[in-house]
Amino acid sequence: MIQTVAFYLFAALTIASAVFVIMARNPVHSVLWLIVAFFNAAGLMVLVGAEFIAMLLVIVYVGAVAVLFLFVVMMLNIDFAELRAGFVRNFPLGLAIALILLAELVLGIGAWQAGAMELGEATADQVTPIADSNIAALGQVLYGQYLFLFESAGIILLVAMVGAIVLTHRERKDTKPQDISRQNRRRPQDATRNVKPEVGQGVQL
Repeated sequence: MIQTVAFYLFAALTIASAVFVIMARNPVHSVLWLIVAFFNAAGLMVLVGAEFIAMLLVIVYVGAVAVLFLFVVMMLNIDFAELRAGFVRNFPLGLAIALILLAELVLGIGAWQAGAMELGEATADQVTPIADSNIAALGQVLYGQYLFLFESAGIILLVAMVGAIVLTHRERKDTKPQDISRQNRRRPQDATRNVKPEVGQGVQL
């Protein structure tokens, strides 16, 4: 009983927050509603026993992607009048794309109900043992069967990150290099200087 109530609660909140993501006029509010949708989707994943996917939704999407969206939207100087004008101008094209996607969904659901598609069934060797959780089974696959590929992907991502830092790093020619030891040896009396300027003379820098 409690699983059913929790499912309908999480599902209703997910759909409602997704609607608010589209309907909100402020982009910052849209991102905040998107975070709410991710949290409720993670709750749905927990209910079906996919706790690893729920953890990914919270850590990766909420903790990284959605927060990145939020910072980018808040730092951008968005002209809301121009944004609304662009929405009105592109509304026919967006409506046409939405109708095409809706027709594809209806066609796919109708074909599935008619029995035109045969869904694959897991064999006995593909079924996760009941004693192991999803995270344990995924860890056994990643660090067992696909260990070399997993480590290779990690090395490639590390090289890409270091390469991006090297390519974007630029040394400024107009500034002097920082001398850490000289800064540590500096005394307070060397850093400040007390002067008594005359009236109307000001301070010379």
